[in-house]
This record gives sequence, structure tokens and C-alpha cells, in this order.
Amino acid sequence: MARFEELDWQRTPLGEISLRRRYDLTARTEVYEVKLGDEYLMSSLFTASERALATRGLAMVQGEQLSVVVGGLGLGYTAVEALQDHRVAHLRVLETAEPVLDWHRRGLLPDARDLLEDPRCELAHQDFFVAMRREPERQVDAILLDIDHTPNHVLHPSHAAFYTTEGLVSLREHLRPGGVFALWSDDPPDGAVEELLSQVFVDVGAEVVTFPNPLIDGESACTVYLARRG
Repeated sequence: MARFEELDWQRTPLGEISLRRRYDLTARTEVYEVKLGDEYLMSSLFTASERALATRGLAMVQGEQLSVVVGGLGLGYTAVEALQDHRVAHLRVLETAEPVLDWHRRGLLPDARDLLEDPRCELAHQDFFVAMRREPERQVDAILLDIDHTPNHVLHPSHAAFYTTEGLVSLREHLRPGGVFALWSDDPPDGAVEELLSQVFVDVGAEVVTFPNPLIDGESACTVYLARRG
């Protein structure tokens, strides 16, 4: 087995994106990684917080036959976890990078088949932030967002306008009354982010997700912000 392999490399409007597979000697497992330029975007070695974005977000949602939007496909872990909730009737994943969609369609990723073969799941080539600025065709029960590193560390300058009162008000219109917005962040809880969310939503909170990190022989943590449309 090869220790390292670049499975794909393509240019995108956000920069050069690549998918790599390697065998990690420390963790003793095969790892899939995505890089945008020189930045690491995601790794299959750490999926707990991406999964928690789905489980904790959907735990706040009441009812059955749920309609859910995921912003950012990535390696697919948030979408796969959301589909584990039997109440989800339709899951639409918005991904702006065509290469990422291509990786899943070509079966280059371990969970790709779970998404492609589930009739509830729709993968759409669409910019999440542009979609949220438009009038909604229909409202949904939950929106789960994992695209930027944090609200203050965005992948592209055009994303910054979303993390404002005006941007969040536009997103809120896509939610049904009582619907939930869940946001992933790589930073510890930030009071300024909670205050911003509180200007638009109710029941706002920040939950820390910890997970083992074999690379440092300890734990790492991310944050999931949760908010409800009143």
C-alpha cells in the first residue's frame, strides 16, 4: 500500500484544491485530506465535530419528515450523519467546488456511496452564501453550515458579509418558524459570535466538541453554535 497518493488536483475560484490519501503511522489508519492551496481544510482523521454538527443541530429540531440543508459537502461526514436521523426526509447539500462533488461521484471517498445511494440526499453544485441571499423557494427545518474555519477566518473574502446581522437575517428566512441553524467553528466559543446570533435568533448557545487527537497524544476541540428561529 502506498504511503501517500494525490487522488486529485484541480483549480477552483477559491484556489487550487487537492484530495490526498496517506497512511498515518501514528494513528495506524488510512487518512483522506483536503487542501486548498497550502491550507488544510479537512481530514478523515478528525470527524467528530463534523458529525456533531448534524447530531446536535438536529437534536434541537422538533417534528418528523424534516427538510435539511447542509452548507459544504467536504468529505461528507456531516451529511452522512444527518441521514442517520430517521426523521430526515430530504437532505440538500450545497457545495460550490465542483471537484468536491466529482470526488464523491467517482467514489474516491469512503462514505461517497452512502450519500449517492440514499434517495433522500441531493448533492447540488451551488454557492451556499449566494443561495442564502436569495428569496427561499421553500423553507426548511434545519441549516447546518461547515465551510469556513471560523466566522472570523473565512475561506474567501466574499463570505464575510454572511457573518453579519443582515446576512443572518437573510438565512433566517430560509428556516421555518422553530427551525434551527447550526454553525461549525474551529475556534473555542466566541462571545461576539453568540451575541451576533442572538440579534437574529433565539435559544442561542455554543457547545464544545472534544475528540481524541493521536497526533498530539491528547484532545482537540471545536465549537458548534446552535440557534433557533423564533
